Amino acid sequence: MPIMVSPMTRNGAPVSGTLSGRTILMSGGSRGIGLAIALRAARDGANVAILAKTGEPHPSLEGTVHTAAEEIRAAGGGALALVGDVRNDDDVASAVEATVAEFGGIDVVINNASAIDLSKTADVSMKRYDLMADINVRGTFMLSKFALPALCKATNAHILTLSPPLNLDPVWAGKHLAYTMAKYGMSLTTLGLAEELRDEGIAVNSLWPATLIDTAAIRNMPGGSELIKAARTPDIVADAAHTVLVRPARECTGNFFTDEEVLRSEGVTDFSRYSLGAPEDRLVPDIFL
Repeated sequence: MPIMVSPMTRNGAPVSGTLSGRTILMSGGSRGIGLAIALRAARDGANVAILAKTGEPHPSLEGTVHTAAEEIRAAGGGALALVGDVRNDDDVASAVEATVAEFGGIDVVINNASAIDLSKTADVSMKRYDLMADINVRGTFMLSKFALPALCKATNAHILTLSPPLNLDPVWAGKHLAYTMAKYGMSLTTLGLAEELRDEGIAVNSLWPATLIDTAAIRNMPGGSELIKAARTPDIVADAAHTVLVRPARECTGNFFTDEEVLRSEGVTDFSRYSLGAPEDRLVPDIFL
């Protein structure tokens, strides 16, 4: 049974709304930001279905879709572990069907799965290019598309994609063109679907961290152990995602939010609890901003 909780308060400012009883279908989510978002929703008593490839323990990455489901249940939510690939049409269609069958519908889609390679054009392999294009762009488009019939039946439907603002400063394309195109493809999906689905009352937004976040992707980068010291925890993105997802869908669509922006709008002024120890003025801004 869903668990009702009192709204959170931060710096004396209440954060209204709850995800209790609502159902989320998320790509990825075995670890990192996706799992943090899932656990924040679970504390409200939400149902979370996670579609991820990691069905068995990975030699260098923590967590599987099954351990994530266990954590979601322990936090107070319903959970459905779906082993599958967001690049595979049948896997995505089956995930949507299984989520509806298990929980009776879908209220929220979170496009969290993403591949990263910051290599320049001469150095990136076409295999890595295809991986990023397939997971980031095609996966986001397909999961959103296949979930539309269920979302149209929800009373406050949201699609939330973890992708950056569409910043056309040439510096970002020049630094890592293949990755930039893949992430901006996700953001273009937000831009287009928000307009396309406006009359349906389905909110479509993107969310991006203002600073680096402590994730396996960052830790595994060259110099990642040092970068992490100037990062924040995934909880800041989870709290921001929660804030967006409880807003009325018809009043909140077509936005490219940063986590700080969302939380400041709720009265948050002190972000130190999300820090890993570095002073606020020494945190590393995330890319694309």
